[in-house]
Amino acid sequence: MSICGLCIVLMLAKLNDLELWGADIGNAYLEAFTDEKLYIIAGPEFEELEGHILVFYKALYGLKSSGLRWSEKLHDIMKDLGFLPSKADPYIWYRENKDGTKYEYVAIYVDDLLIAMENPKEMIDQLKEKFKLKIKGDGPLDYHLGCDYYLDPDGTLVAAPRKYVSKILEAYKNMFGGDPKSSKLPLDKNDHPELNNSELVGPDQIQKYMTMIGQLQWAVTLGRFDILSQVVSMS
Repeated sequence: MSICGLCIVLMLAKLNDLELWGADIGNAYLEAFTDEKLYIIAGPEFEELEGHILVFYKALYGLKSSGLRWSEKLHDIMKDLGFLPSKADPYIWYRENKDGTKYEYVAIYVDDLLIAMENPKEMIDQLKEKFKLKIKGDGPLDYHLGCDYYLDPDGTLVAAPRKYVSKILEAYKNMFGGDPKSSKLPLDKNDHPELNNSELVGPDQIQKYMTMIGQLQWAVTLGRFDILSQVVSMS
């Protein structure tokens, strides 16, 4: 599911007075089963089973095909609930409501669900009771994929990555032991970081740098366009 598709679902939900819910499917991959013959020979960590051949039955995390198996499983569940995949984005599903006057939507990102329906709880109950899925964090939408959602005083739906940005700052403190330097301007005048000729850093510092850039890139994706220029320059 693309962020653009997610925004369209949010817009359609508000236009059609649909209720917005978020939910997370716990241990999602383990709800699917392998389609290939996969096995390992048990090592010493299996104690009395050491040397035995262990056959994979469920789509364990780490297997190359587990993501596909889970996607197929969820596809069957959504079909059973009467939904159809959008031709524009196959991870956005839709169906007519009970009286056929409007469409309802479910946007899926791996195991995270954004539900736009007249009665989202009804679907959540079906996922729990009929399909025995472990649903976590279900309820009215307030946080999804790193973005906070709330209504401003005039009832307009607002999306802002406030918690996510706070987590980035906390991660910075943990890595460097202090707050990042603040600046009123995105970049200093005539600054050219691509021409930096300081000493090359080691593997640990490279990993930290890549982590921070990745976090900032996602913050831009979620709406922090004010830092786009400097993030692109440092990427």
